[in-house]
This record gives sequence, C-alpha cells and structure tokens, in this order.
Amino acid sequence: MDFKEFMRKTGSVIKRFWTWLKPYLVRFHQWRKRIWKKYQINKIILLLAMVAVLVTSIYLFTIAKAANVKALKEGLQQSTVIYDKNNDEAGKLFGQKGTFVELDQISPYIQDAVISTEDRNFYNHGGYDIKGIFRALLGRVTMGKIVGGGSTITQQLAKNAYLTLDQTLDRKAKELFLAIEIEKKYSKEDILAMYLNNSYFGNGVWGVEDAAKRYFGVSASEVSLGEAATLVGMLKGPGIYNPIDNLENAVNRRDTVLQLMVDNSKLDQATAEAESSVDLGSLLSDGYTDADSDYRYPYYFDAVVDEAVDRYGIKEEDLLTKGYKIYTALDQNYQVAMEQTYLNDALFPPNAEDGVMVESGSVALDPKTGGIQAVVGGRGEHVYRGFNFATQTKRSPGSSLKPISVYTPALEAGYTPASILVDQLQDYYPAQNFSRTFQGEVPMYQALGESLNAPAIWLLNQIGLDKGYEKTKTFGIPLNEDDKRYPLALGSIETGVSPMDMAAAYSAFANGGQLAEAHLITKIVDSTGAVVVDKTNTKTKQIISQETADEITSMLLGVFSSGSGINANPYGYTMAGKTGTTETSFDSTKTNDQWVIGYTSDVVLATWLGFEITDETHYLEGTSATYASNVFNSQASGILPNTPNTPFTVADAYATGGAVVASGEENATNSDWQDSVKDIGGQVQEGAKNIGEQIKEGWNNVKEGVSDFFGGLVGE
Repeated sequence: MDFKEFMRKTGSVIKRFWTWLKPYLVRFHQWRKRIWKKYQINKIILLLAMVAVLVTSIYLFTIAKAANVKALKEGLQQSTVIYDKNNDEAGKLFGQKGTFVELDQISPYIQDAVISTEDRNFYNHGGYDIKGIFRALLGRVTMGKIVGGGSTITQQLAKNAYLTLDQTLDRKAKELFLAIEIEKKYSKEDILAMYLNNSYFGNGVWGVEDAAKRYFGVSASEVSLGEAATLVGMLKGPGIYNPIDNLENAVNRRDTVLQLMVDNSKLDQATAEAESSVDLGSLLSDGYTDADSDYRYPYYFDAVVDEAVDRYGIKEEDLLTKGYKIYTALDQNYQVAMEQTYLNDALFPPNAEDGVMVESGSVALDPKTGGIQAVVGGRGEHVYRGFNFATQTKRSPGSSLKPISVYTPALEAGYTPASILVDQLQDYYPAQNFSRTFQGEVPMYQALGESLNAPAIWLLNQIGLDKGYEKTKTFGIPLNEDDKRYPLALGSIETGVSPMDMAAAYSAFANGGQLAEAHLITKIVDSTGAVVVDKTNTKTKQIISQETADEITSMLLGVFSSGSGINANPYGYTMAGKTGTTETSFDSTKTNDQWVIGYTSDVVLATWLGFEITDETHYLEGTSATYASNVFNSQASGILPNTPNTPFTVADAYATGGAVVASGEENATNSDWQDSVKDIGGQVQEGAKNIGEQIKEGWNNVKEGVSDFFGGLVGE
C-alpha cells in the first residue's frame, strides 16, 4: 500500500469518527451552556481571577516591603567590616561591591550612554515600562519563556540587589514590585548611581569606578566618550564585550552604544563617527587595585563567613554586599604569629614525590569564652571559602584524645595521677606501645606523659567502655555507637575531629572544667545599625570538676616538660598538652596524622598535620614529636608573648611524683623525686631553648640552617 492510499484511508477513518462524535459534542455544548448560565460560571471565574490577582499582589507587596529597600544605598556604600576582639577593624569582606561613587563623580557620558542604551524613558516612568511588561508576557505565550530586555534601570537594580537571574514570571513580578518600592524611596539620581555602582563589568570588577580604572586607568569621572560607551556596552554581557578578553566584540558594541546615543539625541553623528575611529586597544590601561586586598586574614575570614551562613542563616551574598559589621574574637597578634609559621616551609615535612604538599591546620582559642582567636586552615595558595583544615577536616585525633576518653573518666572514678596502671599486652585488645616494649606497671602520670597505649586500654577496660564513651561526648567530640569500643582509648573514632574541635575540648582543662561553645563571631550589626546576632555574653557548662581539671593539667604539664611533648614546648614558657599520632593501614611505621594540643591558662592551641589523602605514596614519617611539634612550637613562641602569661595553679606531676599540689609547693612535696628528674628537666629546658632560638632564626632566614636543625628531632 503506497503513501497516498494510506493517507486516503486514514482520512476516511477520521471523517467517520468525526461524524460519530459531532452529535455528542453538540449535545454536550448545549448542556454546558444551560449549566454555565444557571450557576453563573462566568461570574465565578471572574471572582476567582480577582481573588488570585489580589492574593498575588499582597504576596509581592509583602516581598517588596520585606526587602528593606531603605537600606539599599547604605548597604551598597558600605563594605562588610570585620572587627577583632578589641573592636579594632581587622579587614573587610569582598563580593559584588566596588568603590561606591555618587552620580556627580560619574561622567555625564556614562550617564547618557546608559540611559540611551538601557532605559530611554528612565526619568519619566515610575520604575516600570508597560511596553516591556507586555513584551515579557508575549514572549511567555509565544516562546514559552520570558525573553530578555524590557526591564527598566530600576528593575535591573532590583534584580541585581535582591533577585536571581532566572527568566521567570515570578522573578519578573517580584522585580516589578521591588522597582516600585525603590522609586518611592529614592530619587532618580540615587537610583542611577546605585545601578552603576552595583553592576558587574567583567574580570572580577564590580561598579563603574573600579571598571574605569580596570580598563582605562582613570576614574569614572575622567573617561572619554568612547571609553564611556565601551563601559556601558559591557553591561549587556561583560564576559563577551569587555575589551581585554574580546577586543573586537567590545569595539562593535561601543559603536552600537554610540549610535544609540545619536538616536536618543545625546550625541551628533559626526562625533559618534569620530569616536568610532579611535583605536580602542590603545586606550587600555589597568590602574585597578584588587578590591579584595583588605581580606587580610583569609582563613579566619573564611571561617567567619562559614559561621554566619551555617549557624546564623545569613546569606553569603548578603554578607558580602550589604555592609554588615561583624565583631569577632580575633586576636590579630595571634593570627599574625600563626600565619608567619605557615609561611616557613622549613618547619613542615617535604612534599611527596609527586609534589603533593603536606597539609595542616591550626586554631587558637580563648578557654574562658570559647572565642576562636586565630585560624590557619591550610598551606599554599588560599582559595576563597575552600576547604579549611582547621575547622572542617575530620581526622582521628590519636593519643591526643586519651586525656578525654580515658584519664578524665578514670579520675572521676577514683583513680589519681599516682595510681599504678598495668602496662602489658591485653588479650581483649592487644595494643602495642610505640616502643613495642612494656614495663609491667607504671604510674598514671607517666603512662600519659609517655603516651603509652597498653595502660590506656587496660584503664578503659577497668572503668568501663560506657563511661569513657559518654564522658568523651560531653567534651563535644562527635561520636557514634560504633565508637563504643577499645580503640576509643587510642583516639580511633569514626567521624573524626578538627583542630577547632580539639581546642574547644581542651579548653575545659584550661578553664577549671567549664566548657564554652567555640565561636568566631560575637556580634553582627547590619547597615542600619540593628543588631542581628549578639553572642557577647557567652555561657559555659561545668562538664568536669575543678579538681579533675587540675589533676589532668598536672599530668599534661608533665607531657610537655618530660614526656612526648618536649619538642613542642616553647622555650621560656610553661604549657600543658598532649601529642597524638595515627598509623596508616598499610604500614604501622608510617603515620596518617600528627597532632599537638597545648594550653596555658590564657590560650588553647591545636595543630594538625598530614596529607589530605593518605596512601602508599602520601604518608608522614615519625610521630608528632617531629614536624607537628616544630610547627606547634613556632606558633606558641609567637603567640605566648602576647598573652597575660597567667600562671598555672597546679604543679607538674612529674615534679611531684603524681601528687597534685599547688604550683610552687612541689619542692616540699617530693624533693627526692624532683632531684631524680632535675637533670632531665635541665636537658629539656636547654633543648627547648635551642628550638626557640632556631625558630626565631627561621622566621628571619627561612632558607638557611633550619632544615638541618629540625632534621634531628625524631621520636615521640
């Protein structure tokens, strides 16, 4: 059967079907007319339509009012400023914000060009253009989408300041109501100035003032006619019409804008042609200074933005563009000292063979308030809001968890720093000590000081897994049910922790057993002066007793004076703390992570070091007594001179044989023991002095001498 025959038969079938269907359709139409008339359907539809319009109008009106339009100009004029703990300005956030200039500082050429190109009726309408609205609706009906164009300058300002770039009827409607609200609050001159200051011009530049400097090396008030036309031409598509990346497109677009100015009687044809003949490439000159240069402490500021977004629900774009004042716990002296350490590559392990860098993150925290005073979240080139190893990483803390998961609950169960623990392999969990040797019995303070594994396992078994598990959670360490097992004693946990988590947990030891929530932000004030976040009065929770905190501190003082933390202790200062190391799954002599957490009565400092991904070609050698201790020591040496140096109230357990006594009374308590460790202490102090001197030398001359010195620090 050929095609013609097929079509003839198909047509015949359709004709017969229509002949059958038509009488039914006629009867249905007559019935519908009777029902329609009887129940006043037309009036009902009209009423429903009016209700829909009313509800929609109320919705859009509410959105427009909620946008706080009166604060728009203030937000555009002001940068979001970050303040430190002393309320001194520490820097600014960057975003969709350039250097704000008033309209009288913007060339009339730019003003005439933008009105001729974007909105010729700007000075006559009330924020919207009827023709543009009908064009948008027609595009929706005929093309199934909103077509671009038609928005007034006021509508474009509303879109840039408050809305997304989606071409939808909903966005267009919101844009319309916001534009009307903006027109009520501001003059045409203010609106035009805000639009030009809040527009994007490509190559990371916002605002006409910075754009003029970026492309032509002059202020917006000094541009020539052709330069003004070029800048305005970029508004249609800064990526394709900027003269640096697409000179030919920029020239064509400039000429189009000049002709539009002629059509709008802002320019005569001869002048336009003269400007079109100018070589645009010869005018290019970059006089722009990067607007983010005041993003002074990048990792700390990243963490501030993260906290504002995640904890307080403020949108990132609002933080960057709406002129907030953000008050923080930042100590600029601490931050500078920490950043200086991270600039000294000689303190860190060498890169892997393929060039991958060993990562690290550190946090300094005020134990009394939980305020985070310094943050460095990585090495190498900083990426805005990239991964932060100080606040976002989740790694096993190794032995640095022992004071929390084992020794604190043991003290609460009645043990003391002088209690004798069993140091031998246990059948139920045969954990080896790092030295692969056992002493049979060892006092608690020594077991902790030397970071012995077997006594920690034995002690957790004695007090019970439940006690260790529940106590660890009270310190804010994230655990799940799978962590209720013996490796908890050695810091092997499923979720992992960040340096911020560990600094916060150790703050309870430094603050008499009281734990405050870790935070960077203390207060946020918007551009109108309204306080939107207020955390100036921090609350603490007593999670352990003062007595237990003192007992732990006495033992952790011994870790830094005579135990695994010797190399971390800065010369001339007394710190308490703990080291931690985790082994790789493929070789027990290689390590994944190195930790050092140390504190005084004034500050807690936590440092982690390791590869982002550990495998057979990316691992660390040695223990935390090597590189992590060097990094920690360097930071502490720079930070502690800026603290009050409040003395500890309890003596070093190594100097008292485990007796917990007030600082200064250790001589009367155990003179025999002190004599036995006197020589050791002298050696430690001398070694620490050498370390401190070498670190200072490394800051002044990174390239000379540091590698040889630190190469000799091995073992934990």
